[in-house]
Amino acid sequence: MHRRSFIGALGGLGALAAPARPAEEKRTRFYLLEQFFLKNGPQVGREHEFMEKFLLPALSAVHSGPKIYLEAMVAPQMPQLAAIYGFESLDHLWNTHLKMMENAELMKKSAEFESDPEAVLEQQTNTLLEATAFSPEIVPLDSPPASPRLFELRVYHSPTWRQLAALHERFAGPEIKIFHRCGIHPVLYGSTVFGANMPNLTYLIPFVSLAEREKAWSAFSAEPEWIKVRKESIDRHGQIASLINVSLYRATSYSPVR
Repeated sequence: MHRRSFIGALGGLGALAAPARPAEEKRTRFYLLEQFFLKNGPQVGREHEFMEKFLLPALSAVHSGPKIYLEAMVAPQMPQLAAIYGFESLDHLWNTHLKMMENAELMKKSAEFESDPEAVLEQQTNTLLEATAFSPEIVPLDSPPASPRLFELRVYHSPTWRQLAALHERFAGPEIKIFHRCGIHPVLYGSTVFGANMPNLTYLIPFVSLAEREKAWSAFSAEPEWIKVRKESIDRHGQIASLINVSLYRATSYSPVR
């Protein structure tokens, strides 16, 4: 939903817009993941300023769905900011894009930032995720934490679509239950519709701290049931996650979900 994506880079989705689902079936079906790669220096602060003071207020006026803003702590490309937005359908996404385009003040501020060399992005990537059937809904906490949480983004690439289906089956069955016992509570699971490393399963996990994260993953790796489930999965389907990318982010102070 940044000026280079929601305002301009999603034009190709117009033909894909799908009819809205019945009200009783409403849920977050798609997530847009935007990643902004910057230079060290004033770019980072200027991008935060644009997101917090101009983009988020304009978006909040027309879109009530999930919104998360993140800054990378450990990632392949840094410095990096990221944004995640949830939608009920592609039609919902596209209509939000059109409403943002109609915001004259936002368009003016966007043009000003585009003309400022210190605010120009080095690179941006956009990924469209479709939520899995077992993905929970993202909701802000009733009592926001005193400090923004850590968010771990994990992307599991499968060699084939058949093996991705097996990965989904494993997660939907025993793996999520083991996660929860060990203190791992992802807030979304999705498969990439448009983006890199397809086919894949992408999921996002919040943690209060790095220490909590380490404790949870250590407990998971030592869990006897997980060791058994993993062996059975490999024996049956082979190595169904052949490439795993892990990035760590911190929610920004202005992120609605933090």
